[in-house]
Amino acid sequence: MKHLAFLVYLQDMAGTINIISGKRLEDVAGLLGGGRKVYLVHDAALGDAAARLAAFVDASLPVEASEENKNMDTVLGIDRWLLSLGADRTALVLACGGGIVTDMAGFAASVYKRGVGFAFIPTTLLAQVDAAIGGKTGVNLDGYKNMIGVIRQPEFTFICPELLGTLSLRDFLSGAAELLKTFIIDDGGHHYAAAVETISAIASGRPVSACMAELQDLIAAAAAVKAGVAGRDPNEGGERRKLNLGHTFAHAMEHCARLKGDDLAHGEAVAAGMAMAAELSEKIGTAPKGFADRLKRDLRACGLMTGCPYGADELIGAMKLDKKAEGGLIHFVLMAGIGDVRIVDMTAEEALSLLP
Repeated sequence: MKHLAFLVYLQDMAGTINIISGKRLEDVAGLLGGGRKVYLVHDAALGDAAARLAAFVDASLPVEASEENKNMDTVLGIDRWLLSLGADRTALVLACGGGIVTDMAGFAASVYKRGVGFAFIPTTLLAQVDAAIGGKTGVNLDGYKNMIGVIRQPEFTFICPELLGTLSLRDFLSGAAELLKTFIIDDGGHHYAAAVETISAIASGRPVSACMAELQDLIAAAAAVKAGVAGRDPNEGGERRKLNLGHTFAHAMEHCARLKGDDLAHGEAVAAGMAMAAELSEKIGTAPKGFADRLKRDLRACGLMTGCPYGADELIGAMKLDKKAEGGLIHFVLMAGIGDVRIVDMTAEEALSLLP
């Protein structure tokens, strides 16, 4: 375990937030064992990473990592698999994959025998900086994102930047949107400008493998921000809502994309959602004039989309059914500047009427 480093160690009402960084995937072996059985649930497309972990686990289950497959049927399939193998309450479910896999496996472990241990090895940038941190687990319901789930912390989240070298540029940039989102919310460490510089270089053709040192620092900083917010507000009663920056619009876009059969990545929708939030922020006066244009220039430099492909009439129904809507009002996360966001409540109709 000499390569391991604790990035964050916090305690919240949902459990310990324990984020650990390692240089090689095999470093996770030092966190396993102790006489308990380990059951690996992994993205079926992983290949090499799953094979490298095989020596450290008792059984493996590949699952399809898609939004369509992120449902209760898959969760029940994971739990039936655990039951067929005789997994008891001392078991550890080890999820290796992107946010879809960690969400499903974490939820399955949380409800199997009223809760067994689980841990994450996120393999995408999106999961390393956002999806696998904070304790949210769950699945979609009837095409609506993450409608069924629980908040329960993994025993640890093991972050291994070497895995990012296997991502396509599109998948990498999808995660980069969440990285930028984190620093727009909290830039106390002054990482936003460095993130834009690194991501724009990669978007312009620089290999991810040539940026590992910069990425390791940025991922650690983003993970600390996310874990800090989640630790202070585990049940999303206040501050944690800020992490939804851009997501109300993004989830509505993703719902429209699923209905139409369009190919839209989560990070692409988040980037466009942040651009819409910036425009709305200017309209109601929380952000200064010109802020939205500046943010959109940064997003485009990073290879991210800034325009919404759907009309207000298509978005509004999905926004009304957002799981965070309360009494007809949505907690929109708006911006006053980089590192300064505010929660403003309004209806979906009010928000969309102010946007072009």
